[in-house]
Amino acid sequence: MHNDIAKAHLDMMPITKVLCRPAEVEDRRNLASLIQFETYVHRHLDWRPPLDWLGHEPYLVAEKAERLVAALACPPDPPGIAWIRMFAATVKTTPEAAWEKLWPMAHEQLRKHPSVHAAAIPLHGWFRDLLQDNGFTHTHNVIVLAWENSGHTLPPAKKNTSVRSMTEEDLEKVLVVDEAAFGTLWRNSLQSIELAFSQAAIATVAENENGEISGYQISTPSPTGAHLARLAVHPETQGQGVGYALVRNLLLEYKDTHHRRISVNTQNDNQVSLSLYEKAGFQATGDEYPVYQFEIS
Repeated sequence: MHNDIAKAHLDMMPITKVLCRPAEVEDRRNLASLIQFETYVHRHLDWRPPLDWLGHEPYLVAEKAERLVAALACPPDPPGIAWIRMFAATVKTTPEAAWEKLWPMAHEQLRKHPSVHAAAIPLHGWFRDLLQDNGFTHTHNVIVLAWENSGHTLPPAKKNTSVRSMTEEDLEKVLVVDEAAFGTLWRNSLQSIELAFSQAAIATVAENENGEISGYQISTPSPTGAHLARLAVHPETQGQGVGYALVRNLLLEYKDTHHRRISVNTQNDNQVSLSLYEKAGFQATGDEYPVYQFEIS
């Protein structure tokens, strides 16, 4: 029914009256309303809310009669990967019509950057279908695992790694580990790591016997406990128990508290990660989200 109404509106909307342009700071209030109240809204699972990306390209809006009817934000961060941070459309248009207007402009802006891929994790069926219809490829899934605080015995960690609280002075070294541990798709920029650290319930680093940072984890608070938002181990020390030491330390922090649950997301094809979380007592929840990618050429 909503689609029929939207199509009727679209039929009455001359194409010349729809203006697409870069978003401006003055659009903040209208963008907030669009994101908060409209039916068709995709928001990336991100450290930064959509409005924080204003001033970064591409961040585009479509308007009719000086009223916003759609918006799209996909600035590359870090360089090489442009996540669809936000896409929204009002019922005065359709998601398909809005995408057809905004995506070509975003695509042109992204072509200015070398070797960029666009990517998205659609949480709604309408956005998944839209991506598929516009050349995005489903590459893998992100799955959700959870650890329930129910007396599970944690195997001991190896003694070659010490774990301590992360400090602000560690963040640049944490970035080095992050860049080495992940491919372009899953890397964080320094600003993202700084934001993650500022929002953390528990953030720790692992050090080797020489005091060098070999891994880190950042966990954020959740209503039932925590979410293990980031875990990375430098490739030179992978397979030496560093990741498990970080996870075990985190779980012990919560084991004797009233918090019941710690969740984590990982790729369904990352067998090393899955084995680590299984060892620590995590189990799949059944929640799963597709990852789509598009090569900008």
